[in-house]
Amino acid sequence: MVIVLGLLLAILQLQPAYAVSSLTIETTSGPVTGLINGTTPNVAQFLGIPYAEPPVRERRWLPSILKSREDHIDATRFGQNCPQFEGNASNIWNTDAPEFNIPGNPKGENCLFANVWAPWNSNNTEKLPVIAWIYGGGFQSGGGDVEYQIPSRWIERSQKHIVVGINYRVNIFGFPNAAGLNGSNQNLGLLDQRLGMEWVRSNIANFGGDPARITLWGQSSGAMSVDYFNFAYPEDPIVSGLIITSGSALLPLGFDTIADHSNFTYVANHFSCNSSTPQIEIDCLRNVSSSAIISFLKDRADAGTPSLAFNPVVDNRTKFANFTARALAGNYTKKPAIIGTNVNEGEGFLPYNRIYGPDITAAHAFTLSAFLCPIVKSTSNRYATGVPTFRYLYGGNFSNIAPQWWEGAYHAAQLPLVFGTHGIVRGASTPFETQVSMKMQDYWLAFAEDPVAGLPALGWEKYSPDGDAVLIGREGVVTQPIAESRLEDSCDGENPKPGASPPP
Repeated sequence: MVIVLGLLLAILQLQPAYAVSSLTIETTSGPVTGLINGTTPNVAQFLGIPYAEPPVRERRWLPSILKSREDHIDATRFGQNCPQFEGNASNIWNTDAPEFNIPGNPKGENCLFANVWAPWNSNNTEKLPVIAWIYGGGFQSGGGDVEYQIPSRWIERSQKHIVVGINYRVNIFGFPNAAGLNGSNQNLGLLDQRLGMEWVRSNIANFGGDPARITLWGQSSGAMSVDYFNFAYPEDPIVSGLIITSGSALLPLGFDTIADHSNFTYVANHFSCNSSTPQIEIDCLRNVSSSAIISFLKDRADAGTPSLAFNPVVDNRTKFANFTARALAGNYTKKPAIIGTNVNEGEGFLPYNRIYGPDITAAHAFTLSAFLCPIVKSTSNRYATGVPTFRYLYGGNFSNIAPQWWEGAYHAAQLPLVFGTHGIVRGASTPFETQVSMKMQDYWLAFAEDPVAGLPALGWEKYSPDGDAVLIGREGVVTQPIAESRLEDSCDGENPKPGASPPP
């Protein structure tokens, strides 16, 4: 018996430790050297790792390609964010809580970076689950260094998972819909996301991550991206689970056809790139600086004229016109998913009045039509094909996140709770806010660890029409059941019922 125990102890001592124990890690892009800071001393951060060749000059408006190997990469600071502009309109995110969607770093076209956060020198002896994060921003903005979306505090607390953020191209640089491009290469931002996920799969084991347990999470247009990914890659999904928050493939945004290239041509004409030949048009505009193009788009938006929209188009490669038909045919990844929305999604999208808030009827209609009802339909489609879905409704209302009395659980308000950044501005968090944050973090982690059994072990059961979803953070209760029927009563499929109000 003593010999057996001794052998067992020797075997255990030989097992590898999968926590990061070196700040220099080998990757396909080359060796990267990260950092540790004083705020989260138990988290190794590897920032600004290039996963793709810079999409500049002749590579502007072409699909991204994997980064060639460098001798060494300094991964101690965030890389550039992709070209974008901040409008001058007052709204919740620009006026009350800019920590949500305004990246801090400079913008530039050399922007296709991954950021990795992993436990530092912890006692983990197995490869850790990975959450890959796709930021939102309406496909117009967003980046890896948005304050509320930096996960180091979350990992400092858990020491049980890794988070990877993926930068991707937005607006005209990510979704040009240009006549001079191949029809299947219009959604460049979505192709960036895919290449980023391939980079994660190839490299995450060296950071202590488990390539077999990669959860893809996005919010708003990031959630739409995750669901697009869900339908685009059923044969090679990379992921073990999906977290789709406040958005889905059924959210009505973008264009159903690539035939109308007028927005791109309008920009080209402004810079005297007017040509009857689509290839000459796009080659000419490639010689115009990205800052000049962004400045023109900003000036036009700020002037109050109809903005020029550059969003994903139906290309039947990364975005499809028939998501429900594809879902019911089982033509998607069939991976388990967390899906949910917020109580007050629509409040932030309407004319802004800090004193009185928006027209509540219009806000309710926006919540239902853009968010809740599309997710109701997505959930129904998944249930019809027997795929586990865990549905929630977030109702937290915290004054350091929602400083105006009417804002409530508005669009994106749940993100600081999950990332653990809820107390970084506008006063310390309340004990209840911290409890809600920890519960949401535990839910996300349990799902990443085991997308099928992790949440039921915490009392959150998968969707069934006669079952319960989870209501989070509502009126002083951390979590409570809410009947799935209450989430669905306001909807007729993906469309709101006339005069309906959102739950609860």
